[in-house]
Amino acid sequence: MDGRMTLTDLLSPNAVISPLRANGKKQALQELAQHAAALTGLPERELSEALLQRERLGSTGIGDGIAIPHGRLPGIDRLIGLFARVEKPIDFDALDGQPVDIIFVLIAPEGAGADHLKALARVARVLRNQSVLDQVRKIRDPGAIYAVLAESAAQAA
Repeated sequence: MDGRMTLTDLLSPNAVISPLRANGKKQALQELAQHAAALTGLPERELSEALLQRERLGSTGIGDGIAIPHGRLPGIDRLIGLFARVEKPIDFDALDGQPVDIIFVLIAPEGAGADHLKALARVARVLRNQSVLDQVRKIRDPGAIYAVLAESAAQAA
């Protein structure tokens, strides 16, 4: 993976969940772990544990209603992303205290090193684009959300 990695390298159309129904952070992460397990074949419990463990170090709610929970796991050979639009914003202990309605999960191979950080930065850059955010918050259809993210990824590349 190099500097030209885009969001669509991390995210497949079937990795967009809208709407995600969850009453809180823990439930949201467990739901997302379930989806990630279906996509990757990794054990749901390990995925859930990796995300919750990272969250215990400090919230991945970066502000503006966005959270980017992430974890590293053995057994995968590439970075994998999931995007979720939460039906009702949930408390995520975000840095700005705002509830979260956009969650992008990033699962990285155990030895991902710098690629993991580059991917996080790329995701944050796309999601901090106000017009992208406004669009994905209005759209309910997962395929249409994927199209917006793919288009913005292409422009940001």
